[in-house]
Amino acid sequence: MAELSTLARPYAKAAFEFAVSAGELTGWSDQLSVVAAVSQVEKIHKILSSPSLTSDQQAKQFIDVCGDELSDGVRNFVEVLAENKRISLLPEIVGLFEQFKSNREKSVDVNVTTVFELDNDVQQKLSTSLSRKLDRDVNLQTTIDTTLLGGVVIRAADIVIDGSIRGRLAKLAESMQS
Repeated sequence: MAELSTLARPYAKAAFEFAVSAGELTGWSDQLSVVAAVSQVEKIHKILSSPSLTSDQQAKQFIDVCGDELSDGVRNFVEVLAENKRISLLPEIVGLFEQFKSNREKSVDVNVTTVFELDNDVQQKLSTSLSRKLDRDVNLQTTIDTTLLGGVVIRAADIVIDGSIRGRLAKLAESMQS
């Protein structure tokens, strides 16, 4: 996984910097999401891995599938990826692009996993608290996991706060064994 990230980072950074300089950050984000989704379709994956097609042919077929959804800049970006045999990195590139975008906009997506539904008041307090703690605008999403014994698990980018009972029991067991 780290290797894919290393390969994808220069492309994501170049796309991000171009989108910022062109003032089209949201447009690029939307279009890159489309091309990443298209790259995951099995038929397209077979076309992209076909040794009988040149990189230009692969790029053309890929762009044709996307249709009018892509701007000239994104089309050129896809052509560069095809030329360098990196179209398969699109999902990773999009993930990194979105991280760069979130950092620029000072926002973060937070997923809170609980055993039961949180009411709006609790969600608002949690969002406000996390926003202060992370110094970012928080986009809070909740997930219900009935396998949790109790507590919550909070995931924000690369930060994980495991306040679940299962997590606490695992820490206790680990400390008793050391």
